[in-house]
Amino acid sequence: MTNASLAQASDLAIWAAIVVLALAMVAFSVHLAVTGSRRTRRADRTAREEVPVAAGAGGAAPPTSVGPGPGPVLASAADAPAPTRRWGVVGLQLTWLATFLVVAGTVLRGLSVTRAPLGNMYEFALFTASFALVVYSAWSLRRDRLWLGAFVVVPVLLILGAAKLWWYTEASQLMPALDNIWLVIHVTVATLSIALFLLGAAVATAYLLRDSAQRKGEVRGWLAALPEAVKLERITYGVHIVAFPLWTFAVMSGAVWAEQAWGRYWGWDPKETWSFVIWVVYAAYLHARATSGWTTRRATWVAIAGFACIVVNYTVVNLLMTGLHSYSGVAN
Repeated sequence: MTNASLAQASDLAIWAAIVVLALAMVAFSVHLAVTGSRRTRRADRTAREEVPVAAGAGGAAPPTSVGPGPGPVLASAADAPAPTRRWGVVGLQLTWLATFLVVAGTVLRGLSVTRAPLGNMYEFALFTASFALVVYSAWSLRRDRLWLGAFVVVPVLLILGAAKLWWYTEASQLMPALDNIWLVIHVTVATLSIALFLLGAAVATAYLLRDSAQRKGEVRGWLAALPEAVKLERITYGVHIVAFPLWTFAVMSGAVWAEQAWGRYWGWDPKETWSFVIWVVYAAYLHARATSGWTTRRATWVAIAGFACIVVNYTVVNLLMTGLHSYSGVAN
């Protein structure tokens, strides 16, 4: 039995979340632009003020004295006001609102069909987006992660947009093959791990961009708003350290469910094969990251390749390949 009113409320909540996330994306983008611009100007000012110091050391005119005091005091760019966080805070507050709307929409979807909303591509996308936003929102409460907002909001916005425009499925009951407790265990852990991989890919992208600029000595504009490349790389590795065991459990729990449903643990179904490919690529990333012969930049590209495999698994495999996991719910 499907409750049409709750299903409609779920749809409205997700559409509202998309609008709010679009506004958050704009706010976070302005935050990066404003913060980066101010840091660039401060760096330029500091560089110009270092010239009189060097000249004074060589016997030329001493630095200009600013204010009272026993000796010459050089005006420093560090005395300039810190970059404003106003736009970033607005983006974060909008993200919190969007998180509430996405979670509410996901819960209402489940209530409308009196089951866990995990039965098709559309519901999988809602769960993944919910986890990604909840993790980022909770993370931002403990650490300053305003610089990461745009990198998280954009992919989540794309996921929700694609879910509403192309993957949408009317609320309905599960097919018998999916009516199993392992659906909740397997898919919940899979969506959580994919949400963490999404966050890892977001930080990895920020790292690659910042590192490239630092190598060229051209950290200017919005890139100046990002933390140092070394810090970004450490965060990237830390996120993947958490996500990888969860994905391992998702693959293993899927094998247990397959044995109960089809009488075998593994059959190289397209979905099973690509899930294993994802596991191998991320294992290769963690190994490369710990191997001295690999640079952190090269290893991070392996992590990006892992997320690309996730995208292929979720889109191409679900929509274009036929197998025992053909439960997308999208009409061909």
